[in-house]
Parts: sequence; C-alpha cells; structure tokens
Amino acid sequence: MPKEDYSDLEQTLGVTFQNTDTLRQALVHRSYLNEHPDFPLGHNERLEFLGDAVLELVVTEHLYQNYEPYLYLSKGESKDKNSKARKYILANAFESIIGAIYLDGGWEAAKEFIDTRVLCELPNILKNRLYIDPKSRFQEAAQEHLGITPSYKVLSETGPDHEKQFEVGVFLGKEQVAIGHGTSKQEAQVAAAEAGIVAKSW
Repeated sequence: MPKEDYSDLEQTLGVTFQNTDTLRQALVHRSYLNEHPDFPLGHNERLEFLGDAVLELVVTEHLYQNYEPYLYLSKGESKDKNSKARKYILANAFESIIGAIYLDGGWEAAKEFIDTRVLCELPNILKNRLYIDPKSRFQEAAQEHLGITPSYKVLSETGPDHEKQFEVGVFLGKEQVAIGHGTSKQEAQVAAAEAGIVAKSW
C-alpha cells in the first residue's frame, strides 16, 4: 500500500515528522479499521490518550505560571457525545496528533506546537469569558444591560425520534432575539444563546 504524502499537513501543523507513520496513525479512526481490516497501522486511541495527557500538562503548566493566582476553573464538560460525535472525533484526532508529535519529536516539540496552536488563544478566551457557557454569558449580559432574564421556546421539532432537529428561539421579554438549531433542546438553546450574544453585540 503506497504511503500518502503528508507534507501539506506537516506544513499546516508546522511540524516535520521523522517517522510519518506516527502522524498517519494519529489520523486513523477506529471506524476506518472496521472497513479496512488489512490496514497496516492501528487506530489513534492510544495516541489520543497520550496526547490528552501532554496537552493537559502543557496547559496546566502555562496556567500555573501565568494565570494561577487569578483563575478559577470548572472541570464540568459536556457528556452529550451522540449529538456532537464529529466534534469529539476531531478533538480526539487533535489530541492524537499531539501524542504523535510527542512520540516523534519529544516534549519540546509538543510544547511548542501547543503553545503556538492552543495557548495563543487563551488571552481571547479569558477576555471574552469564552470559558463560560453561552447561556450563562447571555443571561448575565441581558440582566446587566436590560435587567431581563432570557427565556427559550421550542419553535419547531422535525425528523424521526432518533434524529430529531430542534429550532429554539431566545427571547428577551416578547422580543425574539435569535434562533438556534440542534439535535437536542439544550444544544439548540446554546446555539440560540450564542446567536443572541452576536445579535446584541454582547
């Protein structure tokens, strides 16, 4: 089986691999192996596990050195994997790539990649409070600017039970501010809150 050319991806990542098979394996989702049992490499879950640990350590070190006296962090995270499966797959692949970079180039290579691709976003995340979920941010802003608590209303439900699509409106009083879509009411509410923040320039 001919090996793919990963030079474009390496250029995008800003990393040159000594062994491109390590990068190649980072991109293999388990479902691919079900359809291609003769594929010479394994899936990316072990690399994902390693990359997750490296990412956590680099980010924790950065927070400790730069923000630890000021920052309170929540460990809550979404467990709704069914409706966000593709996002999780992409996030897991990203962690797998970090694991591959660590295996191939060591700690400094992984740290440099995370610094330039992840931690560079941290000031913007803190400035705009993006670590707070959109519904909470929209509610805080609405109460601050208008003294109103937002409400959410399901505008429509479409599709079969196992593939429901919800359209939800977010309201300030009687004013419909924005609409969000999702595969659950909660997901659609979050999307509506995000759209509401943009609509109100909050």
